[in-house]
Amino acid sequence: MKSDFTSRLKYGVSALAVASTITFGVQAAYAADDAAAAEEVTFEEVVVTGSRIVRKDIQSVSPLAITDAQEIKFSGHTRIEDMLNSMPQIEASETGFLANGATGTASLDLRGLGSQRTLVLINGRRMQPGGINTNAADINQIPAGLIKQVDIATGGASSTYGADAVSGVVNFIMDKQFEGLKITGGISAYQHNNNNKYMQGLQSDAGFDFPKGSTFDGEQYNIEMAMGSAFADGKGHAVVYANYRKIKELRQESRDYASCALNGGGTACGGSGNAVVPNFDIYSVDPNTGATISGYHRWTKKDVEDGLTTTSMVGKLRIGGDGLPGYLDDDGVRVAAPWFPTSLTDPSGFADHDANTYDTLGSDSSIIGSSGNVYNYAPVNHFQRPDERFAAGAFLDYEINEYFHPYAEVMFSRDTTKAQIAESGTFFDEEYRISCSSPLLTAAQSAAICGTRGLTANDDFGVYVGKRNVEGGPRQDNLTHSAFRIVVGSEGQITDTWRYDASLTYGSTNSSTAYKNDFYAPNIKNALNVEEVDGVVQCADPAARAAGCIPYDIFTYQGVTPEQANYLTATGVMTGQTSQLVANAYVTGDLPVSIAEDPIQVVFGAEYRKETFERTSDQLFEEGLLLGQGGATASVDGSYNTKEFFTEAFIPLIQGVEFAQELSLELGFRISDFSTTGSNSTYKIGANWQPIDEIKFRGSYARAVRAPNVLELFLPQTEGLWSGEDPCSGAAPELTEAQCALTGVKAGQYGNISESPAAQYNSFDGGNPNLEPEVADTFTVGFVASPMDGLNISLDYWDIKISNLIDNIDQELAVTECGKTGNAVLCSLVTRAPNGSLWLGKAGRVTATNQNLGYTHQKGLDLVVDYQINAGEGTFNVDLVGTYLLGKFTQEIPDFAPSEYECKGKFGSNCYPSPKWRHALRIGYDSNDFWRVTAKWRHYAKVVNEDATETGINAAMAAQNYFDLTANFIATENIDVTMGVNNIFDKEPPIVGGRYSGAGNANSYAGFYDTLGRYLHMSVTASF
Repeated sequence: MKSDFTSRLKYGVSALAVASTITFGVQAAYAADDAAAAEEVTFEEVVVTGSRIVRKDIQSVSPLAITDAQEIKFSGHTRIEDMLNSMPQIEASETGFLANGATGTASLDLRGLGSQRTLVLINGRRMQPGGINTNAADINQIPAGLIKQVDIATGGASSTYGADAVSGVVNFIMDKQFEGLKITGGISAYQHNNNNKYMQGLQSDAGFDFPKGSTFDGEQYNIEMAMGSAFADGKGHAVVYANYRKIKELRQESRDYASCALNGGGTACGGSGNAVVPNFDIYSVDPNTGATISGYHRWTKKDVEDGLTTTSMVGKLRIGGDGLPGYLDDDGVRVAAPWFPTSLTDPSGFADHDANTYDTLGSDSSIIGSSGNVYNYAPVNHFQRPDERFAAGAFLDYEINEYFHPYAEVMFSRDTTKAQIAESGTFFDEEYRISCSSPLLTAAQSAAICGTRGLTANDDFGVYVGKRNVEGGPRQDNLTHSAFRIVVGSEGQITDTWRYDASLTYGSTNSSTAYKNDFYAPNIKNALNVEEVDGVVQCADPAARAAGCIPYDIFTYQGVTPEQANYLTATGVMTGQTSQLVANAYVTGDLPVSIAEDPIQVVFGAEYRKETFERTSDQLFEEGLLLGQGGATASVDGSYNTKEFFTEAFIPLIQGVEFAQELSLELGFRISDFSTTGSNSTYKIGANWQPIDEIKFRGSYARAVRAPNVLELFLPQTEGLWSGEDPCSGAAPELTEAQCALTGVKAGQYGNISESPAAQYNSFDGGNPNLEPEVADTFTVGFVASPMDGLNISLDYWDIKISNLIDNIDQELAVTECGKTGNAVLCSLVTRAPNGSLWLGKAGRVTATNQNLGYTHQKGLDLVVDYQINAGEGTFNVDLVGTYLLGKFTQEIPDFAPSEYECKGKFGSNCYPSPKWRHALRIGYDSNDFWRVTAKWRHYAKVVNEDATETGINAAMAAQNYFDLTANFIATENIDVTMGVNNIFDKEPPIVGGRYSGAGNANSYAGFYDTLGRYLHMSVTASF
């Protein structure tokens, strides 16, 4: 990882080709005197990422970090995103370590501002959106073995490349001039010693199994081929490539720190209330009205002993102090319930009931308390998804003459991956009505459920069921992406000082998901509606029987069979295509005026871009009939286009004088007309000042604009889930009774609203066609210096503020601050079910559709140091890339102080881990013979929880240090071998409690910290 300054010194100007991907060779004539012949001297000019102006000086006015091909190779990573996520400027986004909700793509997130705000380029041109679940580019399409370098330009580049470059750009520059034949084969795997005493102790306490000892797993294989050659006497050049990658699955059961799902506080193994032996949330049904009466399941022995005469028990079916049954209405008046037997005033009838738990059926077929009856859903979840990818492509150019130099790029990739998570379940999704005479119930069960409630054989009771489909196996999301990208264009001279570039880029991604083994809601209702005919229990609905319905025997201990489960599951399918068409043309050259020695250089150009997004969901997804989805996934069909004009200028002000060897300005302006949001403009101004040879100062200001994408605009509004906590749930709610009343909690419900065992609550999400663009202001200032031979330093301050953020109001924030402040806007977002719940059934939910909200403001320092010196016969070098975070502040809701939070040095409900300091330090020695070795130290500073009241493992995550070692050997003239170990000391990722399940996977921030332990890799390259 090197600064732009460093790379210039080490690799020469030719290493830094380009934002427009064109490297021009030109000639300059110098006259010795008027009578002498002109002597032609050839030099190379380049276009630097972040600008389209052809330059002799490759230094960017904005910070530019570069990763070269050698570093990519030495990292040993099969997935390019794994390598790039170790850079301090990048925060992990979609990776191969995600399972639940995975898109199957690989995306990049500069500064943690969101992958939708990071523009990804290949040779200076946009990549298309990655598929039906995301608008971010999928870098799975990029062949790692043909990458020449990766430029990361932070600080905004919208005036150069258009919308989406709010946080910056990542430009993959391919080796289009590769010569020869190169074949590389590689293998890698993880090795870990399971010895986490803390997690093993928790799992022993819970009676769970866990792995022990050393493992060797998660193998990855890849083979790459590239072939290139000039033709037509050097006028043309062609490069073709192909590669194949296969990655094996790893489940969370393979790591002791991941094989149980921690509870919210991280103090015990938690789990889901959708258990192997089902939990039941049973409601009495008033035979006169048919309405359910909530709350009976919270009776305890102590309730009866206390008499329950308090008016706080509104809506609860209780025994009054007079010994008569009844419940309290909304006014606190006890309403008699004569069907309820007075014999239940005997406290002994409640001896087996625990407070605030669900009822469940045990092996003795009696009602018992279910405290601790949760399912450990962690082991079967994928920790690393299996993946298989094939990619191929070609780069071609042919210079017909100096005025017409056509070129083409063709890229194709097909990637398939499977995301496996725990078995589906009934998830307390809807209330089922069961007849008291149902043949699913034994006589004892009917008496316990119905008889003791005064219900007759002709009456029904209502029940929410929490049953995990362990008989049917885990859910699997089979994701496929086929991406195609083609670029055709031409560049050439117009005059001696003017040239042009015109291109057409088309990219499309066809993707699909087949979600297998999920519970199909209508079939569960059919399977619980049963009858007995001639001694045979069967589904009551003839149509259901004809479709293979089998009664769902949930009231019999371990009575559910795989055959029953098979009828209850279905496969949901979504297919679709995203596409992008870009027509771009510009001219660049010298104006016939100058202020200093060199002329003013300018660019004038125009661009047309059209984005389309089409996703077709089948009926199961469209109507939310798969219970494991948390809601519907609607079809989407939308598009937008933009017409843009842009210009740039490079203005030398002073050259070649004392204390001003160079003083120059860089200007940029772009006006865009979006079919959705109208017109807006972006611009930049930058300055370079080089007082002496050893140092140059630089600074810039940029205004960037990001228009909403198709999903943000047109995604239909549907039900979903959010992770967190309802502050009004549990026996001791976080908020007071008066505060909870503002969120919709009725009298008598306070302290009696059950918590979601899986920390998941209902949401109502979707797009908003009335969104306006985001606006970002970026400021950078810094210097690049070479104070001594071999030492190069760059230090840059950066400041990014994005306003009018496109986002949804955090659901937990809405509930909490509604209660604390009574804010009418927030309270309008919270809808509680009649029983007060935000997760039982679908009636309760928090609305979180897209809106233009507040702002986020980040600032920090980027440091790059490169030192190289001869040592013996070889070369010793040190590279350091580090980022010091000075601030990461967000105000989610405009002018609403409770929505403000600071993430610098923190993690938590609002904050992805944001260490104040991150660095990657690489030390290498090249023997200049047949071997070289590199050691790397990756450091993440300590982060503390934004909630200062958190204790235990949730209070803080200690500083993380990972050490890597790689060696490369030239075995023969044509073969070299690279082998290495990343995370030499098998450092585990820091773990957090379940309330931070937004971390991504497996009690950790998977993909950000090293996730699976020690990583061993080896590759062999044959070159001819």
